[in-house]
Amino acid sequence: MASSDRIELTILMPCLNEAETIERCVRSARQFLESRAIRGEVLVADNGSTDGSTALATAAGARVVSVLRKGYGSALAAGIASAQGRFVIMGDADDSYDFSSLDGFVRALRDGSQLVMGNRFAGGIAPGAMPMLHRYLGNPVLSFIGRLLFRSPIRDFHCGLRGFRREAILGLALKSSGMEYASEMVVKATLAGLAISEVGTTLRPDGRNRPPHLRTWRDGWRHLRFLLLMSPRWLLLYPGICLLLVGAIASQALLRGPVWIGGVGLDIHSLLFSSSMMVLGTQLIIFSILSRAIAVSKGILPAVSASSQSLRLFTIERGVLTGVGLGLIGLLLAARTLLTWGDAGFSALDVTSTMRHVIPSVTLMLIGAELTFAAFVLGMIHDPSAEAGGR
Repeated sequence: MASSDRIELTILMPCLNEAETIERCVRSARQFLESRAIRGEVLVADNGSTDGSTALATAAGARVVSVLRKGYGSALAAGIASAQGRFVIMGDADDSYDFSSLDGFVRALRDGSQLVMGNRFAGGIAPGAMPMLHRYLGNPVLSFIGRLLFRSPIRDFHCGLRGFRREAILGLALKSSGMEYASEMVVKATLAGLAISEVGTTLRPDGRNRPPHLRTWRDGWRHLRFLLLMSPRWLLLYPGICLLLVGAIASQALLRGPVWIGGVGLDIHSLLFSSSMMVLGTQLIIFSILSRAIAVSKGILPAVSASSQSLRLFTIERGVLTGVGLGLIGLLLAARTLLTWGDAGFSALDVTSTMRHVIPSVTLMLIGAELTFAAFVLGMIHDPSAEAGGR
């Protein structure tokens, strides 16, 4: 075999009990390399097969690496780490993709793309190749969410056939062990600003007689969960801002007196709900800032300029001053209510008028306390010694 610095392409296949199809896939991939005169290798990342898949893959001309850690993502991560090619094209070993037609991927990689995604919806899906639920709901919806949350250009987030520059993907430090590894690759490549392109690819029914490893609802939820966890803005910040604004506007209107909308009257009970919206909205905004800080500090999310600027603005000092200020305003409102109660000889007060002072008082004190303590937590997430000036 050629030395590693002369190998241009590794065709990588994750494998778990694919004895029915692995040999056919390996031969097809080798035929592609030989027919195009590409210096390359076929690499099978075996995830614990017990049906003789590894022996069949080796006999067909593949190099096999054993991966002890279970999971689709674990197999791919180990395969990418072991690959000798400058470029890697990965694809499932179930014979659903045509490894003899990878010209579009190779051409895009040679032209400078760092990640080349297959697009099954553009290339064609043969009858019976994809369940109806996946084709018309799962994949389109999850791909749309991925484009919305991360401004990714990819139309088919979950295509199993994709190519990339090995060093570029290794630089993303992908961590997922399961099926969501596919989403993580696209999301982090987009956030890192890698050059991404798409190639239409065909999908045909796989050649196995057993059910696929993919579990529709479980793996679909894991993909959605990953997308939301990687986007604190959409999961926490934007809903928090909406709740805070709506709650503040409604509270301001109700502080003046009852509000009638059509035949519906809103009074202090609605004021309590609107104030609760303000508290919850503030909490979500704080959670978004803290989760972004944790993700950046752990290398899960890149320190993009907008988020870095917001984290710099929300310092311990600013958070404490803002929180204490709001808390003091709330205390003053509480003191006013206490004085009114004293003037009445500490007897029962009119609930409707009193609660218009009590509810905003409690709301401001709660929000003030949240901001104050969140500022210190943010300081802990960063470098406490740096925040304190060191010793």
